[in-house]
Amino acid sequence: MTVKSKNSVEVSVIVPCFNEENTIQLLLEAIHNQNFKKENLEVVIADSMSTDHTRARILDYSDQHSELRVRIVDNPKRTIPSGVNTAVEHAMGEYIVRLDAHSVPNKDYIRQSVELLQSGKAQNVGGIWEIQPGATTCIAKAIARSASHPIGAGDATYRTQGNSGYVDTVPFGAFRRDFFLDLGKFNEEMLANEDYEFNTRVRKSGGRIWMDTRIRSQYFARKTLSELAKQYWRYGFWKCKMLKRFPDSIRWRQAIPPLFVLFIIFFGAISFVSPIALIILTVVAGIYLFLLFFASIYESARTKDACYLLMALALVTMHLSWGSGFIYSIFKK
Repeated sequence: MTVKSKNSVEVSVIVPCFNEENTIQLLLEAIHNQNFKKENLEVVIADSMSTDHTRARILDYSDQHSELRVRIVDNPKRTIPSGVNTAVEHAMGEYIVRLDAHSVPNKDYIRQSVELLQSGKAQNVGGIWEIQPGATTCIAKAIARSASHPIGAGDATYRTQGNSGYVDTVPFGAFRRDFFLDLGKFNEEMLANEDYEFNTRVRKSGGRIWMDTRIRSQYFARKTLSELAKQYWRYGFWKCKMLKRFPDSIRWRQAIPPLFVLFIIFFGAISFVSPIALIILTVVAGIYLFLLFFASIYESARTKDACYLLMALALVTMHLSWGSGFIYSIFKK
């Protein structure tokens, strides 16, 4: 691989990675196809000691495309925030563009991100997630659609294809390297919600976060309900930990799932001795399930795809897992 001088690197794309042999070359190909000068670009992949063929796939791609500088650095802590921090520490670019190994950015992603940062629009910029199924199964398609549906995503505009504007957080993000280091990097105690925690510190420091609809990437959702449950349980658990540090950052979409789980637990328990509690629980649960099934049927009819009838299962899994993880985190030291 041709070694370029440090001064030629303007942008460092950083990628925390673990066991992504199926998607890592898709990401590298998308970076290779960016309408941004390759001589001003590098890719730094922080690998969490992958046990599959991820490293071999990276090296194979790099050997075949020597015009794109790709480096692998070890991430022995094997967490996403430590991976991001490690990659940034090894990065040589003035601008950092963070991507995930199971994402595929559009060809304007890097150029648009850098231009917005150079214009002073914000200290962190990002764009839209075009959420794709992680497999060809019906449940995978239902999971992907649920993750971008308002019932599943709330007012997270980067998931629901909202308008460009200033927001609380963006997925991945692009920022100046010096700004990231000065702010203290990612909090490595946060094993999820690390980006939201970082963006909260951005806003508290007086910085701004811009979500631009021209910046788009395909993001591959979980393939099964069990994977989805683990993911959202982890999201809920670490969201609670983050809110303990920044309680004023809570949003309505984050409060509803744990409150709903608490409602089910409380009224489910007292319904054994109170017929009124049983009636309330039945009515509320019935309305909730009706809304989910209605959304599933509507989406299936709109797209003429019966797979979306399974959205109700995915949405229930997301809500209950997120809420349960949040509640468990309250009592877990």
